[in-house]
Amino acid sequence: MAGFHEVRFPVEVALGARGGPERRTEIVTLASGREERNARWALSRRKYDAGYGVRSIERLSAIVAFFEERRGRLYGFRFRDRLDWTSAPKNAPPLPNDQPLGTGNGTRAAFPLTKRYGAAYSPYERPIAKPVEGSVRVAVNGAERVAGTHFDCDATTGIVTFRSGHIPPAGASVTAGFVFDVPVRFDTDFLEVDLSAFEAGAIPNIPLIEIRV
Repeated sequence: MAGFHEVRFPVEVALGARGGPERRTEIVTLASGREERNARWALSRRKYDAGYGVRSIERLSAIVAFFEERRGRLYGFRFRDRLDWTSAPKNAPPLPNDQPLGTGNGTRAAFPLTKRYGAAYSPYERPIAKPVEGSVRVAVNGAERVAGTHFDCDATTGIVTFRSGHIPPAGASVTAGFVFDVPVRFDTDFLEVDLSAFEAGAIPNIPLIEIRV
């Protein structure tokens, strides 16, 4: 079974990558000219081309080594999306009230991290499975809780778990702030490298695609 390596794609290369979210929408045009539109995917999926961030032979060599260790498409890994990597607006430092996680009922201890997009019409709740360890801040009814004392967060799953004696009471709002990575894999088993073209300014193709973990 394919696995996941808790290692981050080289950040200096990721900062130059291009890409973003993709959705799959089915559109049927009726005889009247009206459209029927149906979302095939409940969750968006991000795709990137990291080749734009490779600007030297040294970086290219590092990517080849990273690709080989991942065995091409076999193993997933972490990727830092330069456009979207914190819970706060405009990539500001995270605060404990950035994102709503749910409402306590007096017995519920586990709250998965999510990030909300939009507000007025149909907000999208994106699951966050790969927070950066040590970056998660949590509040209950606006009062910040202490990691390791009141709660723990599994950086490999993105689940916040409150410890016994600190479970949110019924009706209490639970919020969080965090820094996160995107779980991805290489979207190719063949990493084509043409050094003569690279030295002439050609950009290598390094496709990455988000995975569910």
